[in-house]
Amino acid sequence: MSVQELLTTYQRDPRLLQLADRIALPGPQETTLTGLQGSSPAFVLAACFSNEALATHNHLVICNEAEEAAYFQNTLESITGALDLFYFPSSYKNSKNFRLLNPSHVMLRTEALTRLSRRESASGELRKKVLVTYPEALLEKVVSASAFADRIIELKVGATLDIPALLLQLSEYQFERCDFVYEPGQFAMRGGILDIYSIGNDKPYRIELFGHEIESIRLVDPETQLSERKLSAVSIIPRMDETMVSGPGVSLIEFLPTNTVVWVQDFSLCVDRMEDTWESFTSFLKVRADLANAGESQEEEKWMKKEVSKDDLVLPASLQQSLLQRNLVSFGIGSSLPSASLLLELEFATKEQPSFNRNFDLLIADLRTWAAKNYRLSIFSDNPRQLERLQAIFDDLKAELVFEPVAKSIHEGFLDHDLKWVCYTDHQIFQRYHKYKVKQAYNKNKALTLRTLRELQPGDFVTHIDHGVGVFSGLQKIDVNGRMQEAVRLVYKDSDILYVNINSLHKIAKYSGKEGSVPKVNKLGSDVWNRIKEKTKSKVKEIAFDLIKLYATRKAQQGFAHSPDNYLQTELEASFIYEDTPDQSKATADVKKDMESSSPMDRLVCGDVGFGKTEVAIRSAFKTCVDGKQAAILVPTTILAFQHYKTFKERLKDFPVTVDYINRFKSAKQKKETLQRLEEGKIDIIIGTHGLLGKEVKFKDLGLLVVDEEQKFGVAHKEKIKTLRAMVDCLTLTATPIPRTLQFSLMGARDLSIINTPPPNRQPIQTEVLVYNEDTIRDAIYFETERGGQVFFIYNRIAGLAEMATILKGLCPDLSIGYAHGQMEGHELEERILDFIDRRYDVLVCTNIVESGVDIPSVNTIIVNNAHQFGLSDLHQLRGRVGRSNKKAFCYLLAPPMSTLPPDSRKRLQTLEQHSELGSGFQIAMRDLDIRGAGNLLGGEQSGFMAEIGFEMYQKILNEAIRELKRSDFKELFKEEIARQDDYVEDCTIDTDLEILIPDEYVPPITERLSLYQRLDNSESEEELVALKIEMADRFGQVPTPVEDLFTTVRCRKLAIELGFEKMSLKDETLRCFFINRPDSPYFESATFQSILAYLQTETRLAHLKQTGRLFLLVVNEMKGMEGVHRFLQSLADWVQKKR
Repeated sequence: MSVQELLTTYQRDPRLLQLADRIALPGPQETTLTGLQGSSPAFVLAACFSNEALATHNHLVICNEAEEAAYFQNTLESITGALDLFYFPSSYKNSKNFRLLNPSHVMLRTEALTRLSRRESASGELRKKVLVTYPEALLEKVVSASAFADRIIELKVGATLDIPALLLQLSEYQFERCDFVYEPGQFAMRGGILDIYSIGNDKPYRIELFGHEIESIRLVDPETQLSERKLSAVSIIPRMDETMVSGPGVSLIEFLPTNTVVWVQDFSLCVDRMEDTWESFTSFLKVRADLANAGESQEEEKWMKKEVSKDDLVLPASLQQSLLQRNLVSFGIGSSLPSASLLLELEFATKEQPSFNRNFDLLIADLRTWAAKNYRLSIFSDNPRQLERLQAIFDDLKAELVFEPVAKSIHEGFLDHDLKWVCYTDHQIFQRYHKYKVKQAYNKNKALTLRTLRELQPGDFVTHIDHGVGVFSGLQKIDVNGRMQEAVRLVYKDSDILYVNINSLHKIAKYSGKEGSVPKVNKLGSDVWNRIKEKTKSKVKEIAFDLIKLYATRKAQQGFAHSPDNYLQTELEASFIYEDTPDQSKATADVKKDMESSSPMDRLVCGDVGFGKTEVAIRSAFKTCVDGKQAAILVPTTILAFQHYKTFKERLKDFPVTVDYINRFKSAKQKKETLQRLEEGKIDIIIGTHGLLGKEVKFKDLGLLVVDEEQKFGVAHKEKIKTLRAMVDCLTLTATPIPRTLQFSLMGARDLSIINTPPPNRQPIQTEVLVYNEDTIRDAIYFETERGGQVFFIYNRIAGLAEMATILKGLCPDLSIGYAHGQMEGHELEERILDFIDRRYDVLVCTNIVESGVDIPSVNTIIVNNAHQFGLSDLHQLRGRVGRSNKKAFCYLLAPPMSTLPPDSRKRLQTLEQHSELGSGFQIAMRDLDIRGAGNLLGGEQSGFMAEIGFEMYQKILNEAIRELKRSDFKELFKEEIARQDDYVEDCTIDTDLEILIPDEYVPPITERLSLYQRLDNSESEEELVALKIEMADRFGQVPTPVEDLFTTVRCRKLAIELGFEKMSLKDETLRCFFINRPDSPYFESATFQSILAYLQTETRLAHLKQTGRLFLLVVNEMKGMEGVHRFLQSLADWVQKKR
């Protein structure tokens, strides 16, 4: 069934025909629609929207609050698929500050107004529009339609452009000039390419010029800076707030054409909310006036209004009057209109979707009842896989029900008794949180955080694989035989300088150790660095040796092969309250595949806090139980054991599985009883700390061992786990992300699944930065406790912890408040936290001990005092402690006023406030954790090396070590792999006197140039090189010859390594290729070398072999440029390939 069918049924409904006729009449008409529940009002509006009688009418929908408006707009868009639906939010960032603007909201408002103001210019554009808004947004004045149209800049392909005039106009309209555009209101000019980020669009435009003519216009992704698709014409819209445009503002109602129909959810509530906002606004003005009189300076920001005056908002009374002049339709439950004129009431008989608490028997019984009465059954979900899963569950439970799946999302399900139609939503059936989507303006911080972490800035520490740690001091032009080349300048101890050719950039890496640690700068030419490298390598080898050995034993063992999934498994997976992310589905599928194979599984699943690792563990433990085996879950701390016990119990309560736990809170007698039942096979899943590894623990038939947070176990426990691992299936979970490259090199040792994507329908955590204020704190705590939740209050000084708890007790005398910190006795700390989990406290005041994994779903507010003293990843970890259920969560960061903070603290807090979604800050935190995590993964003694040589270099050494091991001690195990990689040379350096560089005028910013050099040098495959070249042509215009040569050089290096050259030099049109400088190398007996000799004898006259001392080289004359070199090497490589 299509939604269209349901809409057509509504359109034909006599009540709606009557409503459409009434709305079409001029003059103020008032209509009340009663009995509309769930998302049915959106269907009614959609039916009117597509009614022919209302072909030219515009609609304004006023919902009660911002969230409801967003959901309403999403539902409408989903069921009609129309493009002319706009969400019209308030332009302020938070409700109490009338200066600070939200760039995304300003963009959405501008876009909607632009589309509306265009209606005079093209009569065809008179097609109706729908604006969905809420009272606070309605109060703000907008620019008049005529002023609006005057400020739009139109650009078309093929038109001639007066560039100086355009640039002047852009700066007049307060566009900011920069190197690359990242946020609305910026523009960049690079050669013949002009990028402009218009305010009314969520992506920037790239205009390519040929002389003064516009050759093409493309849409650009601000993150990758790459073009997405071509456009024929665009409108550039500047900021349109009243501050930017002279002339009086008007109310939105005046701006809208006269034939606009106003739909109000609840008229009286709307008026009340407008009055509340007006009150806050007047008190805000008063406070500002007082500050100005006291002479306090106000900080300025880009998205901050310079002046706030009474004229910014419309008086609620006059707005109410202008609303009553329009055709009004009220659709909320129990709402009424002030009936200044004749009132028509239309009754509907809809009911909202009942709650089934994920009980499928109830759901099936309910649907059968309606099916028996000949009602049509439709279930809506934006994810078609969910609908398939639901059908699978129905089939397994032999429901014999057929429902019509609709792959559209609506916010709330309903039943319409008049139309005999049941419309249920899958997220309500599964009790998932349904997230609304609102277009976001891109913001620079998001794009830049990751890039700046990797980019080199002068003064950064760098490690060079041959020379050790130095300081990067920029790019420098060098004259080689009268031709210019660029090199990277590194400064070493005693001010020695090393120039690194741009063809050898892969040898240097930015030094990243633990935050704040400063490395020792090495001396050029000393052997200290080589000694450290060798020492690290031998240590790494020891660890890798054990891992590979274990892998070999496991591969040889026979284990239990689990049977494929049955309906119980499907039902368990469908009842998960979040939607599976692709990574999570893949991890689950991998684990199942391993379990179903006959050799024992050893899989490691990594993912950030709250990314759904536990769910993977629950599914695999359940799978083992279905096959009549037992599962053991091993956790590092007593608290985690108790928590996991609660989680597993809750998730599996509807299934025939017994879950129990052992930890030190149980008395000896209870423990003994539990172990007795475990041995008899009466317990299916046992959860416990390292006590589970004791001699007294005996299983009847253990099928799966799950180890959570493996890095927190001691060596002896790991040994015990190792012996178990060789025999039973083993699944390890860790939140410390394993760096990508380590992951590949360890691939030989264990199977890995990485969960990198956050669950899609997690609620974003509402984050606000506030000044410490006792009233605010009290309000926040009471708001949470009144909805049945608990609160974390983070105070990171043990000294004042008890006093802080007393202050909070004074603020909230009727709540119970506890405190905890890491210096308490172990058992005391655990008791406090367990009491908190058991809800004996409402508020827990604690230091940041909670960041390491206390996971309590009922805590949905966290207040961090002195937030400016925390690092970014700490704050991200702390914030990740809330918002773990499907309730809206809040995070309040208390800090002194922004203007008094140092710039980096201010940036940190603002970044956090902007990235409220899970997973966005993950990347920032990930970088930090990468560095911490690698030390853990390879055992404690590794962290020392990390500090000396830096993280990236450590990875390079690890890769080398593992490769050597595979070729020596484990030749047999990796026979096939070694046969494939028959390479004798690791790297080849290229020395030339040609002009090979990226010219300044082609890419002006130095950091960008360096980053391109690095990417080029690290390109592994031909595909990457082609993609990079396309990207450069797209971003900077046609690629000049020196850059073409640069690409060719990288290709030559790849070929040279294949052929066994260690170094190549091209000077005075003579190419010298140096072979491996170890005369005893097996290379000289290889087929490759023999083929090269044959080639020289039969295929070319230009080349000959030469020996100088112990060096053996190939000399080629008459080489003009890099292209020639590439042609020669390619023909040589082809010949070698042919002869093999």
